[in-house]
Amino acid sequence: MLKGLSGLLADAKRAPVLLTAYTLIASGLMYFFRVDYATLFFILLLLSLLLIHLGNANRWLKVGLAALVIGVVIPVVGLENGALLNVSIMVAINVALALGLNLQVGFAGLLDLGYVGFFAAGAYLYSIFASPQAARFLPKVFESLPFGLPGDWFWPFLPVAIFVAAGAGFALGLPVLRLRGDYLAIVTLGFGEIIRILSNNLDKPVNITNGPQGITPIAPPVLFGITLDKSIHYYFIAIALMIIVMVVMRRLEVSRIGRAWASIREDEIAAKSMGVPLTKMKLMAFAMGAAFAGAMGMVFAVKQTFINPASFTFNESIAILAMVILGGLGSIPGAIIGATVVTVVRMQVLTDLANSLATYNLPEFLNLAKYQPLIFGLILILMMRYRQEGLLPSRRNPVDIDALTKEV
Repeated sequence: MLKGLSGLLADAKRAPVLLTAYTLIASGLMYFFRVDYATLFFILLLLSLLLIHLGNANRWLKVGLAALVIGVVIPVVGLENGALLNVSIMVAINVALALGLNLQVGFAGLLDLGYVGFFAAGAYLYSIFASPQAARFLPKVFESLPFGLPGDWFWPFLPVAIFVAAGAGFALGLPVLRLRGDYLAIVTLGFGEIIRILSNNLDKPVNITNGPQGITPIAPPVLFGITLDKSIHYYFIAIALMIIVMVVMRRLEVSRIGRAWASIREDEIAAKSMGVPLTKMKLMAFAMGAAFAGAMGMVFAVKQTFINPASFTFNESIAILAMVILGGLGSIPGAIIGATVVTVVRMQVLTDLANSLATYNLPEFLNLAKYQPLIFGLILILMMRYRQEGLLPSRRNPVDIDALTKEV
């Protein structure tokens, strides 16, 4: 069956018809079943995006069908089903995070277990100044702004958050340039925990982060005088940033920088002998991956309107790493599908199953929500055992060694 489907998707004549028909049918079913059985048809709708990617069809047809699903169907359904729209926002945020971590781990081979620290940096940067916390932190400066900066400042703060997070990535990269593998993982894990502990304890002697109580309310973005405080607004902001990250990642992948990262990942000694500047490339990988996380941290903060250190634990770093591994190290489509699968399973599928089982009055220890780490651990074990390259592995252009030898 899978071979037959692959054949249809590869057929240049039948693939466009198949993709168009499936996308339209899935979109229609999603609309009519937007409340009942919503999770099932939401998964079928997301599957259409995977088929669009895999199908052999005109690029503009693919773009149009994807725009229909992402820009029309999901927002329209989300206006009546807020839970699905919330899941879609988190999918967009996690896709950008997975791509950023994939840049470090998959492209450059730098295992980062503290990636959530950069995410926290962007979230706290905006939240501190766009909330009443700013008046507690700098009472004289914010004397006339007791509720912090207005939402108009969200847009200027985006590049600031990007540069601050990139600076944190650069600062982390400097002392760990000579470390590899497990040692690098341990140091980056420590960095992530340091960020969490600092945010948990920087409420005295000067109250900067408000400690474990967190920061709220956080001013929503304002654009041309319109306050963007609805879920649908956050959805389009997250989607726009996600697309920008995807485009940047694609351009980097096919550039000289991307090839330099790949050479470092495969063999540092060989890369250095070929003139690749290891220090510069590693620092660039840390900084650029961190920059993506900083930007999405701001989006997460305004969406939640409340943040505290519990939102940025080590488990979140592991979840993002699981997205990258599940999809395929070094693969942009793989990171996207990995983030989508993990987010939908965590936020929608397991929640629906737990709610369904709750009607049977089962013991509390059978609550599926408590077994998320176990479930994802089993998924990773199975992936490492049966499909180490991931769901959508990175495509590498084959090199004809014989032809190169003859030329030499």
